[in-house]
Amino acid sequence: MAVTYPCNFVLVASMNPCPCGYHGTKEKECHCRPEQIKRYRNKISGPLLDRIDLQIEVESVTYQKINREEKTETSEEIKRRVNRARKIQLKRYEQYPIYSNSELTPNLMEKYCQLDKASKKILEEAFEKLGLSVRAYTKILKVARTIADLNQSDKIQINHLAEAIQYRSLDRKYGGE
Repeated sequence: MAVTYPCNFVLVASMNPCPCGYHGTKEKECHCRPEQIKRYRNKISGPLLDRIDLQIEVESVTYQKINREEKTETSEEIKRRVNRARKIQLKRYEQYPIYSNSELTPNLMEKYCQLDKASKKILEEAFEKLGLSVRAYTKILKVARTIADLNQSDKIQINHLAEAIQYRSLDRKYGGE
């Protein structure tokens, strides 16, 4: 007998680039051998990695970056922007049994994730160059739709799509390996 329970969750995970944690960093030299790095990275399977919507490499923070006087968006401003995007999505999907872009079905993606010719070309090039799966392709479109919502844009624009592709950093880094 099998029982299936409904589940909806957000997974936030992190990993080092190699066993010592310094592969590709500027502050310290990595002493891991290539086979160690490959074995370490293989601990997370491709199919599991493919299911992670946002894959972002984060560099170490320097003292100079912490003490910059450059104006950045405050948490309160970000919260307002996110809440506006959530309202846009709730209104857009009020007639469907979904609440956010991540839940879009293929039919709804066709309706709400339309791309212009230039954007389609960029996505096609990314698909081919990075060896993306169909799952990664759909995740990029859903993330681009969310970025457009955060920018209060009715249509996905080329900059929204380019940003969404950038959030697949592990596909970009290890695609075609």
